[in-house]
Formats: sequence, C-alpha cells, structure tokens
Amino acid sequence: MPKKNTKENSEEQKPIAQKIVVNSIVKEMSDSYIDYAMSVIVSRALPDVRDGLKPVHRRILFTMHEAGLSPSSKHKKSAKVVGDALGKYHPHGDTALYDAMARLAQDFRMRYPMVNGQGNWGSIDGDSPAAMRYTEAKMTPISQEMLRDIEKNTVNFIPNYDNSLKEPSILPATIPYLLLNGTLGIAVGMATDIPPHNLGEVMDGLVHLVDNPDCNTEDLMKFIKGPDYPTGGIIYNHKDIHQAYATGKGSIVTRGEAEVVETKKGGFDIIITSITYQTNKSDLIMKIADLVRDKKIEGIKDIRDDSDRTGLRIVIELKTGGNPQRILNALYKHTDLEKKHHLNMLALVDEGRQPQILRLKDILEHFVEHRKVVVKRRAEFDLDKAEARAHILEGLKKALDNIDDVIKIIKTSKDREVAKIGLMKKFKFTEIQAVAILEMRLQTLVGLESKKIEDELKEKLKLIKELKDLLKSPAKMLALIKDEFIAIREKFGDERKTKFMARAAKIVSVEDTIPEQEVVMVLTKGGYVKRTDPDSYKAQNRGGTGVIDINTKDEDFVNILITANTHDDLLFFTDKGKVYQTKMYDLPEGKRATKGKPIINFLQMGMEEKVTSVLAYPEVLKEANASLIMVTKDGVVKKVDSSSFKDVRRSGIVAIKLQKDDELSFAHLVSKGDDVILATQDGQSIRFHEADARTMGRAAGGVRAIKLGKGDKLVGAGTIKKGEENNVHLLTMSKNGYGKKTLASNYRIQKRGGSGIKTSKVTDKTGPLMIAKLVTPETGEVIAISQKGQIIRTSIEGVPALGRQTQGVKIMRLKAGDSIASLTCL
Repeated sequence: MPKKNTKENSEEQKPIAQKIVVNSIVKEMSDSYIDYAMSVIVSRALPDVRDGLKPVHRRILFTMHEAGLSPSSKHKKSAKVVGDALGKYHPHGDTALYDAMARLAQDFRMRYPMVNGQGNWGSIDGDSPAAMRYTEAKMTPISQEMLRDIEKNTVNFIPNYDNSLKEPSILPATIPYLLLNGTLGIAVGMATDIPPHNLGEVMDGLVHLVDNPDCNTEDLMKFIKGPDYPTGGIIYNHKDIHQAYATGKGSIVTRGEAEVVETKKGGFDIIITSITYQTNKSDLIMKIADLVRDKKIEGIKDIRDDSDRTGLRIVIELKTGGNPQRILNALYKHTDLEKKHHLNMLALVDEGRQPQILRLKDILEHFVEHRKVVVKRRAEFDLDKAEARAHILEGLKKALDNIDDVIKIIKTSKDREVAKIGLMKKFKFTEIQAVAILEMRLQTLVGLESKKIEDELKEKLKLIKELKDLLKSPAKMLALIKDEFIAIREKFGDERKTKFMARAAKIVSVEDTIPEQEVVMVLTKGGYVKRTDPDSYKAQNRGGTGVIDINTKDEDFVNILITANTHDDLLFFTDKGKVYQTKMYDLPEGKRATKGKPIINFLQMGMEEKVTSVLAYPEVLKEANASLIMVTKDGVVKKVDSSSFKDVRRSGIVAIKLQKDDELSFAHLVSKGDDVILATQDGQSIRFHEADARTMGRAAGGVRAIKLGKGDKLVGAGTIKKGEENNVHLLTMSKNGYGKKTLASNYRIQKRGGSGIKTSKVTDKTGPLMIAKLVTPETGEVIAISQKGQIIRTSIEGVPALGRQTQGVKIMRLKAGDSIASLTCL
C-alpha cells in the first residue's frame, strides 16, 4: 500500500492537534484535587441526612435486600454479599467493604445493628472479624425499615458505576438512622462525628416535632436526653448536651461505670461494668497496668478481666490502705474511663450534595421532610396501582352483567383481535379492559367469584378515595407519618443503655470520702511517718511506763508527734529552712505499733533534709489575719504573714534564710497582740511581744530572739494569746522524764535579744530540758513518747503546776538508756 504524502499526513493529524487543551499545571492540579475532594465528601465519607447512610452502607443493605437475606431467611456467606456489592455497585477494595459490613454487625459499635452476623465478627477488645469466607450474614428486623416500600417508587434510582444496573440514590428509611446509630467520617477538610441515640427517645422527639413545628432544642431534650451508647456508660451535664444539640458542635463528657466494692476480707475493689464508646477494653486494661508500673497510680494490687457473654466486668484489686476514691479519680484522669465525645453533626443536605453542620432539630426536620416525600410517592404509586386495578374490575363487572352478549361476540369472532375490537365497540371497553375480559377464566362466572370482583372493586374505590384525600391533605399526611413513628417506637423501642446525669462531671474530692476526725501524726527522727487514732492510746496516770507505740529501728526514735484534723493541711518545716505541704489524710494510716512509711514518699525533700517542725494549718487560718513565727536553733526569730504559705508547691518553698550552721527548729502561728515564749536546753526562757519581731518577706533571714550560752540551744517555742497569760502554762519535760507546768504570767515580758530568765532547775537527776510546750485547760490530755518508742497518755491535770525554778516531778518512768523525745497535746 503506497504511503500517504506529508501533506495528507499533516491534514490527518490536524483534527487531533485541535483536541489539545493548553492548561497550567497548577490549575490542573487544583481542579483535579477539588474533584477528588468533592468525590470523597459526597460519595464516600459523609452520610446523607435523609437515610443517615454513607454510600458503602447503602449499597451493602441494598445488595442484601436484593439477595433476599431477610430476617426470616437463612444466613449466607459474607463473601457472597461482599462480592455482589463490589461487582454490582461498589467498585472498591473488598477488605474496606467487609470492614464496613462488619461494623454494621457489631453490637458494641452499633446501637441498633443492621446485620445479623453468624461467626466471629470481632470484639470490644479490638479483635478483627474472621475472614469473609467464614462468616455468614443476613439482615436484622430493624434494617428492613431502611428499605421498606423501596419497590413502590419511593426513591430515585441512578445508574451504577458501569451503567449496567440501577441502584437507589437514597433509601426510604422509616427510622432516623443518622441519630440512632450515629456516624464517624473524615472527608477532605471536614469531618463528621454524630453519636448514637435511643430509638424510643428519638421517635418521641419526632412525634413532638410533628405536633409542634416551632419547638426548640430545650423542648426536644425533654424527650431526647442525650446520646445513648451501645457500650453504656454515663453522660454528664445538660448544659453541654444542650450546647451541642443547639449548635451542631460541642463536647460531652462520658464515663464508664465504676463502683467501689468492699471485699469479704475488708479491703476494696473497683468494679468497672461499662466503658466509654469506641474504647478498646484490652487497651484500657493495658493502660492501667502501665500507669501502675510507672507509679503514676499507686495502690493497685491486681487487674482482672472477668467479662463474659453476660456483660463487661473489669475488677481492680486495691492494696490494703489504698484510697479507692483517689485511685478512681486517677483512672478518670489518666485513662479513657473518662473522655470527651466531640460532636460535629455534619451531613449532606439538598439531595445529598451540600455538607452542612446540623442542629438536633435540623436533623429531625430533614428526616420528617424525607418521610413526607417517601409517603407521598408511595401513596401515588399505590393510587396508580389501585386505579389500574379498579379500571380492570369495572370492565370485568360490566362484562359479567352482560355475559351472554360478551360470550356471543367472542364465539362469533374469528380471532382474538376481532373479539377485542368487537367488545370495545359494543360495550365501550378500553383495550386494557377488553384484554382482561378475554383472559378471564370460566370459573369467574360462578356466583361467588362474581361477588369477589364486586367486593374487590368496592375496596379499591374506597382505597382510591383515601389515597386521593391523603395526597390532598398535608395534615393527613403528617398524621400518617406520626402514626408510623409511634408504631416503630412500640416495635423496636428499648431502655437506655447510657445513664444521664444533668450535672457536670466532677472528680469526687478525696476529702468528701474521708470523715473529719482528730488523728495523731507521728514522725521519727529517721523520717518515718504515720497517722493513727488517738483512742488507741490508753490513758494512764503520771509516772507509768506507758505502752509501745512504734516499731522503730534501734538507731531511730520518735521526733515529732502532733494532733490535727484529717482535713487539715500540714506544713513540714525542715532544718534547711524550707517548708513542704500535704494533707493529713495523705499520710499513711497505721496502727499504734506500726512503723509508718518514709516521709520522702509524700514530700519532695532533699536527701539531706530533716523535718524539725510540723504545723497543722487549718483552712480557716488561710483566710485569717495571722502570721507564722519561726525560731532557729541559734535563737533567731522571724515573723511571716501566713498567706505566704497558703499554697505551697509540691517541691517546697523557702521559709527562712539561714545563717551558716544554723537550723530551723520551730514554727508556730501567731496573731496580733500575742506574746512569744522560748525555752532552752539549759533551762533559760524569754517572753516578748510578737510586735518586737517585724513581719518580713518569706526569703528573709530574721532577727535575734534570745542570747544563748555556750553549748545551749532552743528546745521549745510557743505563743501566748493576748490576755490569756493567767490561763496558759508552759509545760516542760526533761530528758529523764521529769516534768511540770508553770503559769505563763510567771514569765515577765522582756525585750527580745536578752539572755532571759530561769524556767526549770536542770540537774543530773532530771537531765537537760528536752521539751517546752504551752498548754491550756482545754488541752485535756498529753501524749509523751520516748526515743525508743515508749509512749504514755495522761491527763494534763495530773501534771503539777510548780514555780519556774523547780525541777518538776516524774511524769514517765523510762527504761535505762531511754529519754523523752516528743510530746503532743490532745
């Protein structure tokens, strides 16, 4: 074949060249990305507000409907459903489609499952479903409500991906799936997150909306309390839920259900019976175990999953002495036992083409409008069908009334067509009626059969009138829709699974679970601390040997012993001039003879720091106009406003700036007009007005309080209320257990900085002073403890009131080598 010349080739290529469109790569990429984004938004990630479904779920349900997988049918292999859906309507990956189908079958994801699955369909522990060749499926009864009347031209059908079949653009949906099962989808530049709800509540809300079109969100929330998750749990705060429903966006706090249960052995367990929606149970348990391992949560002994087919049950066994409420608070804070569900009620409106944030009322209104369209089209379909049947029945009735003439025409006709024309000409039958008469069986001539035709005609005429009335009356249309809502509620309605709390979610304060009572705090020189019931100390007369209070090491002994309320803050002052704070109830509870636990477990102290003074700091004093007096070992005093210690950080703060080799020894609360009294190891004392020590900043150093002799040091400090000097005694105890009371008025007021006056006669028999503490008649009893843990509790009245220069009497009989360590007042 000869080659064409160049001119001919050029002319042939010219039309091809004209199809080339010059376009910027930037514009091409932009247009292509916009097309892709819209495809994802409209055809993949977002649901239609009318039936609440994404295309993949709509196609799965329609495929099962076509395959006849009704609730009364047998289960069929999931692979068949997936294959049919892929081949006919959804040309995407089989794994993605099967995952979407599995979700419809999972009762821990779907409030009302659409697929009745047989086999392993996954679990709340995150287990994947078995392969599609192993599982079987059919539709659930409620899923049929999504497709009811689809054969009655209630929705539009569109071509499938290869134009070989037709698929519904929307399902008729007699139930508001978008609210009942919710949805979660991430599109391009937007996302949707709608939680599931209770069918009965939503149907009641729809009925109310039909009756009251002008209702508001608050009105609807009288029926729809909030989300109803398939995993149960608790939702909180009417205000937050109202905000989300009124705007279409918001956060709702959800919690799993947890209960503190006392065990037979007297301990406590935390029992979790439900978890938050979309939380993996196994991951939750692992997270708790990790927190225990990392010591972020303390007090948990064991975690056990006792869940079975009857329900979820996670048992958290607590250690002896563990605070259940504190541990539960930590679980809420650090795990998904509590989390926020961020609502973003985005769906496609306007025939499924426009993404829009919707309020609760908007979703309900769109669904009602969808039902109006479906019911109208269903009525029109039924009307057309009834009119067509009535037309035939009218012809049959007329033929039966003139049966002899009809038979004569048929018998004399040479063929079917002539007979049809003859009937149409003689009796004015339409072609449809004439054909129906020709196809009529002889048995129709029986009287009973004739009666059936007449009755059916009457029934059809009645139905036609009702359908026409329905189509003419919007009120009747709404009444029918309302009746259908009520029928669905009665058929499928159930109780809420998620509990509703109108108040906001609140971490229960540990203080709310701990009774206010007086307790004794014991701190040893070695840094072991505990709190215990003061009633465990039996009152004795002075001079007794006491009882063993604490199991200390040989080199350890009790250093500080105070009483305070369980709810009081405790300020721990250290020898380095720092102060730390904790609650009394935070300290470990122990019996009288137990050792306690290291204080460094509760305070972030340095390894070289030692607690020298502990001050109970009740809430009432935080707001009062009070000050703190601090006194060092070398006799330096400093006054600081108490508000400086209102909130002490966990790592502690500086309380006083110390000179080299000095140590902070005492801290007391003081009010305006009070006096300060100090006592030393050698039996000296001084009393001066608190005003002599001006208020300083927290980091200041202080001023001279008393001039000490060589080798002397402070052993006690206290404050005397204004005008109370005749009602207050200075209680002193020496190393060998001798003690006495001396009236405060016996100590004249001096200027600070002097050597002071005698407060006790120190001899070899008594040993040096170890303790000096102010007491009042209200003091009641005192508890004294020795360095080896011997303790005595006795009435303050049993301690004699003596002069300043006396040595006192035997208060506690000590064993050889033991000495007084601390004293506290009850």
